[in-house]
Amino acid sequence: MAQRPDSSTNRLDDAARAGWLYYVAGNTQEEIAAKLGISRQSAQRLVSLSVSEGLVKVRLDHPIGRCMDLASRLKSRFGLDLVEIVPSDPASQSSTLGIAEAAATEIERWLKRSDPIVMAIGTGRTLKAAVAQLTPMECPQHKVVSLTGNIAPDGSAAFYNVIFNMADTVKSRSFPMPLPVIASSARERELLHGQPMIRETLALAAQANVTFVGVGDIGPEAPLYLDGFISDAELKALQKAGAVGEICGWSFDAEGRLIEGLTNDRVASAPMPSRENSLVVAIAMGERKLPGIRATLNRRLVNGIITDERTAEGLLRLP
Repeated sequence: MAQRPDSSTNRLDDAARAGWLYYVAGNTQEEIAAKLGISRQSAQRLVSLSVSEGLVKVRLDHPIGRCMDLASRLKSRFGLDLVEIVPSDPASQSSTLGIAEAAATEIERWLKRSDPIVMAIGTGRTLKAAVAQLTPMECPQHKVVSLTGNIAPDGSAAFYNVIFNMADTVKSRSFPMPLPVIASSARERELLHGQPMIRETLALAAQANVTFVGVGDIGPEAPLYLDGFISDAELKALQKAGAVGEICGWSFDAEGRLIEGLTNDRVASAPMPSRENSLVVAIAMGERKLPGIRATLNRRLVNGIITDERTAEGLLRLP
């Protein structure tokens, strides 16, 4: 078998070829070695490199019995329309592992529809990770609208706002919300929402066929606080008022009721789309988010959820 030396200029190309041959075409490593003219050991290294460099994205399609059972129990208990449970990795503390890939699959399922849809998108780390998993496609028939502002407190683009990355990947029409996540006052929010362009975006968000949102906690590491949208004093005030979670900046208590006053008077995000006429899916996992996730399900702030085994078990254990 003819050998060829590795070259840094074509190594990623070779890794992409090896990854395709292995994961898509179903070749063995020996077959890959023969087709690429390299040793079996080199073929094995190239296949591994294709994964580590993100050239190959692997999704688990096998229906795991335990996950399906948990999904069925959650759907029945909370009256949900969509439940997707992914396996938990006992050694991982990630808040996105597994559910980002599952969310990407569900998002793609909607985007592959030929009939035009309106998709509303929240913000946050989990959604950003999910959008990074999307397969590039052409979806000019669809509209993707942001529920939240895309301006950080210092005037820069909000890091976890995903509307532009998503539109670039799927080539859909995109409708950002050119607002701060939280306005400086209730009066400023009123003035901003009164602008014609913003009114049209808010109206489009209300028409969403499907919505994907993250759920943030209101603990010491609350995303709203860590990302600079609220101050330490405002965080403590929300905690004192009983806030346990937030969606798109809207803070709520353990019963899923919006906190009166405080930062909710200044949230510039669009209201949550109707759960009666559309699908609103929460993408969240982790022990510290359990109270917030439970509140969203009990109050039917969402009617769908993508989470992992451990979180599902925790939700079913809670009274």
